[in-house]
Amino acid sequence: AVFHVTDLNGNKLTDESVISYIEQSLETTDPDRSHGFDGLTALELTGTDRVGLLSEVFAVLADLQCNVVDAKVWTHNGRIASLIYVKDCNSGSPIEDSQQIDRIEARLRNVLKGDNDIRSAKTSVSMAVTHTERRLHQMMFADRDYDRKPILQHKVDLPVVTVQNWVERGYSVVNVQCKDRTKLLFDVVCTLTDMQYVVFHATINTTGDKAYQEFYIRHSDGTPISSEPERQRVIQCLQAAVERRAYEGVRLELCTVDRQALLADVTRTFRENGLNVTRAEISTTRDMALNVFYVTDAIGNLADPKTIEAVRQKIGLGKLK
Repeated sequence: AVFHVTDLNGNKLTDESVISYIEQSLETTDPDRSHGFDGLTALELTGTDRVGLLSEVFAVLADLQCNVVDAKVWTHNGRIASLIYVKDCNSGSPIEDSQQIDRIEARLRNVLKGDNDIRSAKTSVSMAVTHTERRLHQMMFADRDYDRKPILQHKVDLPVVTVQNWVERGYSVVNVQCKDRTKLLFDVVCTLTDMQYVVFHATINTTGDKAYQEFYIRHSDGTPISSEPERQRVIQCLQAAVERRAYEGVRLELCTVDRQALLADVTRTFRENGLNVTRAEISTTRDMALNVFYVTDAIGNLADPKTIEAVRQKIGLGKLK
């Protein structure tokens, strides 16, 4: 495999330490050793998305003395998936007491169910360290987010996915065309792999802000895609994989000294101002919290700039950019 890569600004890589880090990462057999989630308890949550849901989740965790060290939250087609890494507030160690774990799971499940969630809300505690974003794809796939109607129909730039069989060679040929962004290839390949397909050849091209990806795939038993429903499912699942990470809304970046219940307070302020969080990335380094939120109004449209300013005033203009 040959990859031509640039940095995030499209420039040639010149930093030797980055290049050697890439080389080492590609050589290692343990892809997760660098994630540093040892000593943390991983909470996996899926359910129906609604305004204020995250603020309730973080309030419950604060109440149960769980300190959130790292988290990623994705929403798609009215569903939410989140992987939250916590430790005990008081001892700083992972939460291993089975009664405490049961309590956390039960209270979070109640929050996720809301008033009218007929479909199951799921919560589970995992001690295994997985690649967070790969796991989020798997959780949303298991939740069948691809099967649901988008809440908003006015989305632009939807990914175009086609699937055809090349009968003579026994391949299925998958084409994905969409707006280019980082981690696009990762999202598509994770999904193909989790759907039990093997990629034999692939060509990736970008022109301006458009990406063109072509994959020659077979099932793990060597056969191509065999039916029209299966073909449609591949199209739906790959569109979902691209859309899950699409940036919707205003990006708010919070950088401040970490403290107990910080996330509960910040997300409560969002809720009180009618802002819905469509994606979140939470991280802490030593005693500093760096939290990124993408927010829209309650029905998924661009939030009113006055609302954003009011929220920044409340949380602190210097802290929330």
